[in-house]
Amino acid sequence: MFAYYFQLGLRSLRRNPVLTLLMVMAIGFGVAASMITYSVFRAVSGNPIPDKSAQLFIPQIDGWGPQQNLKGEPAEAVSYIDAMALLRAHEAKRKTMLYQVLMSVMPGGDRELPIAVNGYAVGSDFFAMFEVPFRYGGRWSEQDDAARAADVVISGELNQKVFGGANSVGRTIDLGGHDYRVVGVTSHWNPRPRFYDLFSTDGFADEPDIYLPFTRAMDLKMYPSGRNSCRGQLSFTNWTDYTQSNCVWITPWVELDTPAEVASYRSFLTNYAIDQQHAGRFNWAPNVRLRDVVQWLDHEHVVPPESRISLVVALGFFLICLVNTIGLLLAKFMRRAGEIGVRRALGATRREIYAQYLIEAATVGLVGGVLGLLLTALGVSGVGMLFPPQIAQLAELDVSLVGLTLVVAIVATVLAAFYPAWRAAHVQPAWQLKSS
Repeated sequence: MFAYYFQLGLRSLRRNPVLTLLMVMAIGFGVAASMITYSVFRAVSGNPIPDKSAQLFIPQIDGWGPQQNLKGEPAEAVSYIDAMALLRAHEAKRKTMLYQVLMSVMPGGDRELPIAVNGYAVGSDFFAMFEVPFRYGGRWSEQDDAARAADVVISGELNQKVFGGANSVGRTIDLGGHDYRVVGVTSHWNPRPRFYDLFSTDGFADEPDIYLPFTRAMDLKMYPSGRNSCRGQLSFTNWTDYTQSNCVWITPWVELDTPAEVASYRSFLTNYAIDQQHAGRFNWAPNVRLRDVVQWLDHEHVVPPESRISLVVALGFFLICLVNTIGLLLAKFMRRAGEIGVRRALGATRREIYAQYLIEAATVGLVGGVLGLLLTALGVSGVGMLFPPQIAQLAELDVSLVGLTLVVAIVATVLAAFYPAWRAAHVQPAWQLKSS
């Protein structure tokens, strides 16, 4: 019966081409507008590390006090003094301190000019904590961290530029006039949003080129290339003064597997702040935070407001299209009241009438979904006119979006057809036969 009703639906669509075209266009444009904006919203609001987001936490310590902090919230990063204290503590399964660095790959081989590269100074735990994939080699060891070793992990893209894509593990690369031993080459890895560094980025920056030991960067007195935030009247001209100031520029992360570990680490942060208060460094009550990845993304308002607004507007437009579709389907079905009356008089049940007209509506939804799919493909390629380039490039028409577009179009049209189908199923056969 499904095939029969589907055939009837196709005949009905051909019988009223103008009405059919209006319904298909309403569904197509409505679903396209929704899917285009949803593709952007999905890209910027997704969980970048879903299997570990509940185990990764960012500690925050208020080193500025109530007169200078962020409306009662601690700074989004920590100072050198606090970072070193967190690094020396053995309160977490894994931990890393990180900050942005900017260096140059000096000429060598066939290259006559240096290559500017950006990356991070990190701890060796960084790679296991954030599940960084490797093409060649792996991370450096904790012993290398302690020895301030001149090791480096490079991206696959940088490996292609410098070493032609070959396995470069064990080879030497000149970064800023210092030789570094390549211990690993990453596969493409650039989680969006970049949850681990929302202090120096908006979460949608290009993939980093290098990762070098945090202790090595400290040994070389390497100033951050990313954001740096200070409070009060400060005056420093050298590395020592800078590291002893209240400037925050280092982002700490810890891995905690159980609620008990989370509670224990939170108590550690509070006790550390109390110790700093007793030492005279802080003259305010302890003010600490410990947020996991999802909480951190929410706190930082990573999802651009324009993506939320555009999605709401698009859904409103789609709702208007569905309301118009209800009216068009009602007009289309009720024009066939005489046909329905004859079918009912010949023994067709209301359930069969429902089935016929809902399948016909599903056919309209399918055709509208195909049109919406074409418009979505066109719209995704043009989202750069509404969103910044780094966000627009995240929108893509993948298999899941194709399937979702068709499903939404069909389901929405069937739901819109329930009232028209109900009206059609309740046509009185006697009245129709008498009037005919």
